[in-house]
Amino acid sequence: MRTVETDDGTRYLLVKQSSESSRVRDPTTGEEQYLPNADLTVVDAGPLETAAAAVPEATRTLLTATHDERALGLLLELRRRGPVPVRSLLGDYDLCESDLLGILTEFRVAGLVEEADAAGERGYRLTEQGETALAPLLD
Repeated sequence: MRTVETDDGTRYLLVKQSSESSRVRDPTTGEEQYLPNADLTVVDAGPLETAAAAVPEATRTLLTATHDERALGLLLELRRRGPVPVRSLLGDYDLCESDLLGILTEFRVAGLVEEADAAGERGYRLTEQGETALAPLLD
C-alpha cells in the first residue's frame, strides 16, 4: 500500500491501481472511491502514518508522547491540579528528578505542557493542546 495525493493536497491510501484509475481510501473516513491516475501523485509518507491521520492531531501527540502509565498519570495530575510547582511534583510522586525532567521535556517538546508560575515557584501546567488531547479520554 502507498500514499497518494491529489492536486489539492488531499491524501489517500492507494488500494488498487489499474491502467487508467485507482481505488483509493480516505484514511479519515474509510470511504473508498476511484480517481483517475492522472490526478494522483505518489508521496513519500508511509501508509501507516497516513492511516494514523484518522486520529485527531492532539490525540496522536498524546499517544506518541506518553510512553507509560506514569507519564499519562502526570498529565492527568497536571490537568486536575493546575499549575504545580516542580518541588511538589518531586515530593508528591514516585519520580526522581531526572525521570521527571525527562518526561516534562518530552511533554514540552510535544506542546502538551508549559512552564508556569505555581505559587511563586517554577512549575508546569497543561497547554491548551494538552487539554484538548485529554478531553476526549475523560469526557
